[in-house]
Amino acid sequence: MFDKRLRSTPTEPGVYLMRDSSGKILYVGKAASLRHRLSSYFASSAGLPPKIRRMVSKLADFEFIVTESEQEALILECNLIKEHQPPYNARLKDDKSYPFIKLDMTEEYPLVYVTRKVADDGARYFGPYANATSVRRTLAVLKKLFPYRSCTKTITGTDDRPCLDYYIHRCVGPCIGAANKEEYGEIIDQVAMFLEGKTETIVNGIKTRMEEASEELEFERAAALRDQIQAIEKVHEGQKVLHLTSENVDIIAAAQGKRESWVEVFFIRQGKLIGRDNFLMHSTPDDDMEEVLSAFIKQFYDATPYVPPKLIVHKPISDTAAIEEWLTRKRQSKVQIHVPQRGEKRKLAQMVADNASQALEQLTIRRIHEETNNTSAMDELQEALSLPNVPRRIECYDISNTQGTNSVGSMVVFEDGKPKTSHYRRFKIKTVEGPDDYSSMKEVLTRRFKRLSDSRKANKSNGSEQASENGAKNNEAWGIIPDLVIIDGGKGHLGAALQVFLELGIDDVPLSSLAKENEELFVPYSPDGIILPRTSQALFLVQRVRDEAHRFAITFHRQRRSKHNIQSAMDLVPGIGPKRKRMLMRKFGSLKGVREAPLEDIAAVPGMTMKAARALKSHI
Repeated sequence: MFDKRLRSTPTEPGVYLMRDSSGKILYVGKAASLRHRLSSYFASSAGLPPKIRRMVSKLADFEFIVTESEQEALILECNLIKEHQPPYNARLKDDKSYPFIKLDMTEEYPLVYVTRKVADDGARYFGPYANATSVRRTLAVLKKLFPYRSCTKTITGTDDRPCLDYYIHRCVGPCIGAANKEEYGEIIDQVAMFLEGKTETIVNGIKTRMEEASEELEFERAAALRDQIQAIEKVHEGQKVLHLTSENVDIIAAAQGKRESWVEVFFIRQGKLIGRDNFLMHSTPDDDMEEVLSAFIKQFYDATPYVPPKLIVHKPISDTAAIEEWLTRKRQSKVQIHVPQRGEKRKLAQMVADNASQALEQLTIRRIHEETNNTSAMDELQEALSLPNVPRRIECYDISNTQGTNSVGSMVVFEDGKPKTSHYRRFKIKTVEGPDDYSSMKEVLTRRFKRLSDSRKANKSNGSEQASENGAKNNEAWGIIPDLVIIDGGKGHLGAALQVFLELGIDDVPLSSLAKENEELFVPYSPDGIILPRTSQALFLVQRVRDEAHRFAITFHRQRRSKHNIQSAMDLVPGIGPKRKRMLMRKFGSLKGVREAPLEDIAAVPGMTMKAARALKSHI
């Protein structure tokens, strides 16, 4: 069916996109020759992996983008996979922006902080880290070792008194002039070297300064430098020394499971293991290991600003030459991808692969345990509440406000005992003034279940009795009927919810409320609460659902309150009108964001001036 189109397909390099009958992108790939690669999918299905055969069976159309080189194709492929998340591509799970540590060198006294955005702005970035926990742990170590500032104020050196960090030796106090620009710059250089694994260079430099302080009889400063050396060496002892001389290497290995692959990365700097991270990739057992590793390397190093001169992988990867050339351009010096066959490096690669296999096995065991507990929880809950069906889909609702202001509602969804975050919904309360939780809950439930009611009417007119699971995309998720609705609150909240159900004619959706004081469940037309056993899986499940609804509601409420606060605070600043407020909110998101932003960043916001930025900074 594609013969004529394939014959006219160019032989140049480029990227191709495979689509199904609905236009959805199934797969994105790159090729040195588009015609040759695309023809391989249709020549004979016998030689294709099972996963690709399934993809081809759904294929209704393809398109391609010609590029000038294979390098351009590789970069475009990365971007398209990130944008479209095709189901048949191996890709990083939870493809979000990963955290980095940023050394903001544009500041006169540079800041050290976490960011998820990497820009070509003169700053230095270290990462990415797999999650916020690992980056916070690294920052905690840095703060103990190096006394850089954690404040975001403009440093003049003329402040009357420093903050607490100065008194506990966590900051050298540039704000009061206790350290000049050069002295503070040395500390930032040490932070950068530490993150690069150059601890010996740092220690040697501090030892020289300690000896100079002793010779000048500055014994207090010498003692402080001695303590810093000891702290760094203590951390240094915890870094495993490897037989890689002074090499900078990333060692990468993966283990494949039924639903995903676990990728382990060990970071070797100056011959020492300074850290490790792990990532989950969307994949199946049908995917070749070389494709999984290749996809990971492209997506991981596309996001990170630092590329070491050598990558060691435990298995060969596809497109080695093209990826090496791309990484070399990114690093601006030679990058080699090596698959060791023997010796110490082979042992290290196998050690990383073993770690990946063990981690994936532990993940599988945890999941089986969680699924067993979730099944037990749903069965127990069905029995306790006398539900007609196992509560596979649970929806929970909560209201959050501050003395009736910025009121919001939340809807969270759990399916088979796990959060279904794509079906979460947030509501701004529109019709209620003041602190009236019952009326607010009625508004939220009316808006949600009127959509269900409308969806049912539409389905009936089409000859269908109820909404199907196929309606789970985007706004069609409103048409899915929950097996149980839980309201965060007591009998009063339940009564408000029941009134909505009666008004809308909904009599087949089980309804309950969970009161926090005694963790009692209430159901309509029953005066007594149901208290689940303290050790029951059902109780743990409803608590998780309720707590998630509360978290989701209060997070949204804080966002709205912060937005309101920043607008209120800026209303009092001369020269800050509605347009500037909008641009500041778009850039910094909250009052806290504006407070912490450097003066130059505020002045750089479109429509702002340095004079207006100073006035705003001074006011808030």
